[in-house]
Amino acid sequence: MSEYEFSRPLRVSGVPAAGQRLVLEASAEECAALAARFGILSVSGLRAELVLRPDTAGGIAVDGRLSARVVQACVVSLEPVAERVTDEFAFRILPEGAEPSDDLEGEDEVELEHGIAELGEVVAQYLSLALDPYPRAEGAELPDAARDDSANPFAALRGLKKG
Repeated sequence: MSEYEFSRPLRVSGVPAAGQRLVLEASAEECAALAARFGILSVSGLRAELVLRPDTAGGIAVDGRLSARVVQACVVSLEPVAERVTDEFAFRILPEGAEPSDDLEGEDEVELEHGIAELGEVVAQYLSLALDPYPRAEGAELPDAARDDSANPFAALRGLKKG
């Protein structure tokens, strides 16, 4: 059994020189496991389309697009908030034994393990990054007490700054 909830290993030596298109779809069980991992109510319909092209440096350039339906808890009311998540991304699968770059602004890089890239895990990570960090149900408002500036510990500091 894989250590990943959404495991789609790819042996990179099998990628043709002309490139390859892949479609990855998560099962209901994989979606449920991803929802548990991300701490959200549900994930469904996770699908990713990937285009792989060998590059001149021995790696593989990957362009992808994912879509999924997710339900998260509203940060104000805890009501379920359903949304469709879509994201486009690109990364590079490094050649075997290559060290990842230290450039934080550079493209994302995926290391191989025994000639295999775990594409499902990469897609899962991009999905987690595409989630709304503060989902809010329509019409959800903070209670008046939460907006009361006198209860704000920084209100006293603001008063000192003005004085």
